Amino acid sequence: MSYGERITLKSRRELDQMREVGQHTGEILMKLRERVQPGVTTGELNEFAGKELNRRGLNSPFLNYAPGGLPPYPAVICASVNDEIVHGIPGSRELKEGDIISLDFGVESHGFHGDSAVTIPVGSISTEAEKLLKATRESLYEGINEMVPGKRLSDIGASVQKRAEGEGFSVVRQFVGHGIGREMHEPPQVPNYGSPGRGQRLKAGMVLAIEPMVNVGSEKVRILDDGWTATTVDGELSAHFEHTIAITDAGPEVLTKVDGSH
Repeated sequence: MSYGERITLKSRRELDQMREVGQHTGEILMKLRERVQPGVTTGELNEFAGKELNRRGLNSPFLNYAPGGLPPYPAVICASVNDEIVHGIPGSRELKEGDIISLDFGVESHGFHGDSAVTIPVGSISTEAEKLLKATRESLYEGINEMVPGKRLSDIGASVQKRAEGEGFSVVRQFVGHGIGREMHEPPQVPNYGSPGRGQRLKAGMVLAIEPMVNVGSEKVRILDDGWTATTVDGELSAHFEHTIAITDAGPEVLTKVDGSH
């Protein structure tokens, strides 16, 4: 993994615009979370998110996204259930009691992006699933706590990995966090693993999307025939939490967090 990519620093005005789009991202994701219950389909959640984007005059950076020759992504959310790690395509699947669902959601407004994800229990879930969700969320915040000027880029992933593996889980290597701003995916890549003390010094004005994906079993990934949906190779559960965070002189500022959110 290369830590040498150039990171664009955001101006005060750009950060203000990213705060605004981050708040929209967090608010809509929280509304989606409130709609998760047994009997709801992933397609219905996607439909709600699309209507909310339209109501607010916002754009979806996910819809028709087609990097590297992949088929255009057909939805405004990623809805990944149980052993699906990320990029699950919404459709007719009904959620059942005991499922967990990861919702990944992005917003574009006035040329800036917000990106966030949360894994949600569907009704009552197993003790193992509860432990997985707690560990993944806590690993995200361990990474966020490293986002202060003077730290190194690899300190983020090292902290994520330490918490997740310390709870007996594995960290997905195939997908990583990223810079974010005028593009949904900007340099640098931010792995959720690795040794501390490597890479660029963190500076005020950097904005990164940190998104640990943590599995009960193997960290290995299998991509389904749709070209998008990534699942665990062993059918074990996976969880995904993400926030967009600005590094400031006063410490990390979570741009996609709203009252009551993850």
